[in-house]
Order: sequence, then structure tokens, then C-alpha cells
Amino acid sequence: MHRKGATPAGKGVLGIIPGSMTAPGYIVRGKGDEASINSASHGAGRAMSRTQAKNSLNKDAVIDHINAAGVEVIGSGLDEAPMAYKDINKVMESQKELVDVVGSFLPKIVRMCGDEKFHEMD
Repeated sequence: MHRKGATPAGKGVLGIIPGSMTAPGYIVRGKGDEASINSASHGAGRAMSRTQAKNSLNKDAVIDHINAAGVEVIGSGLDEAPMAYKDINKVMESQKELVDVVGSFLPKIVRMCGDEKFHEMD
């Protein structure tokens, strides 16, 4: 069975649940909740559509946010901006019955879809 937007979280199964390009990612161990089809969220999830992000976010503000987080972006578009994603901490809190957090990490280098370097985007 496939559940769109999910990562395997069977009992004892290790996985990674990333946030946005400036938010923490989590290393998790599944608890094997059959009601969730032994799965958990595969990431923070979008708070706004790609089109909404492209049309509403200010490129300079996004670049400032990324720079303040100390992240180097080697490929991305405005549609992948951190502000386009949900708060990963709230997402993780809502699925604490599905996974145990084993560890966390902060992104330092990001390569998303899109060939532009962030500072070169139109």
C-alpha cells in the first residue's frame, strides 16, 4: 500500500522527516501504528502552494532569512522558500504517537528542484 505524503513508520523502522531548508530535520523510529498504515508524515508539508509562494513572497526577505540561518542554497526556486512550509515542530508534535525522535539536524547546504542559485532568481 502507498500513502501519498508519508514515510514508512513500521515498528522499529528508521526514517528521516525534514522540515524546510532552514528548519530542523528529524531522525525517527517508527512505532508501528496500524491505524496510520505504519506511516508518518514525510516532511513539514506545504503551507502555501508553489504559485502562491512565487506570487506572494519577497525574494530579498527570503534570502535574508536563509542567510540568517547560515544555510547555503545551491539550487532552488522561490516556491521552495522556508515560509512556504508548515512549522515542522507542530508537525512532529502532531505525530508523536507514530514515531519516536532519535535525533535532529539543521540543514547547512540545500539543493532543491530548480537550477538557479537563490541570489540569481528572477
